[in-house]
Amino acid sequence: MQPPADLLHLLQEARESGRGVLALTGAGMSTASGIPDYRGPTGAQRTNKPMTYGEFLHDPEGRRRYWARSYVGWWQIATAQPNAAHTALAALQQVGAVGPVLTQNVDGLHQAAGSDRVLELHGTLARVVCLDCGSVLPRSQLDRRLRAANPGFAEQAEARADQLRVNPDGDVDLPEELVEGFVVVPCPVCETGVLKPDVVYFGEPVPKDRVTRAFEMLAAAPALLVLGSSLTVMSGYRFVRAAVRAGQPVAVVTDGVTRADGDGVLKVAAPVQDLLPELVSRLV
Repeated sequence: MQPPADLLHLLQEARESGRGVLALTGAGMSTASGIPDYRGPTGAQRTNKPMTYGEFLHDPEGRRRYWARSYVGWWQIATAQPNAAHTALAALQQVGAVGPVLTQNVDGLHQAAGSDRVLELHGTLARVVCLDCGSVLPRSQLDRRLRAANPGFAEQAEARADQLRVNPDGDVDLPEELVEGFVVVPCPVCETGVLKPDVVYFGEPVPKDRVTRAFEMLAAAPALLVLGSSLTVMSGYRFVRAAVRAGQPVAVVTDGVTRADGDGVLKVAAPVQDLLPELVSRLV
């Protein structure tokens, strides 16, 4: 795939300036790693609505349903491997064409591919946080405790493997009769607290200090490069709006329609896993 000359020029200028572009990445970066998005072709296959912050806080049965599905699905996220888009972005960062990475994804695949200076806007599935005492714990530790509290559950779920579909937030679709008996464990530190994945749910605000850091990264960058995001959610789209207001160049590479298509940005309609390696071949 031939990269557009305007996009190549944008990255070349950024590298020569000594300030790489800020990369804002979305779910389209990880679809080739087997993790579906919410709104693209893979996301359209989802049968359950994603968990919301209000439901997780106030509905114990909703929490049970989430943790049962997440217990089965988490390892599919945890064992996913970076794809060509992740490795190409890391290479572009290494040569100075790309600076920091601001990601809306929660899968940790940018770091696994070798990118540094990664700010996870929506958190990470690799950790859980206690909503009562504030303790932060590895997700792998919780997995061991859930396995001990629910002997045989994983095997029952795997017996229905043809019905299981991993979702972007790390859970899978499970039948209600399997979820009903799932045992949810409390925080091991305070012994009673509710544990939540250390991610920003729908309806939950991104922490203010994280947003501040993201805007500082944008202000220091010569341009914004959006990769694999429809920009439907304001938490990502606001950075495009801010860049346009400030007169910073904005390029969007994604396979589909985006919220920024009418904002005067440079739009490249292509899968990121196809285009980014071609950019590397011309810039490295």
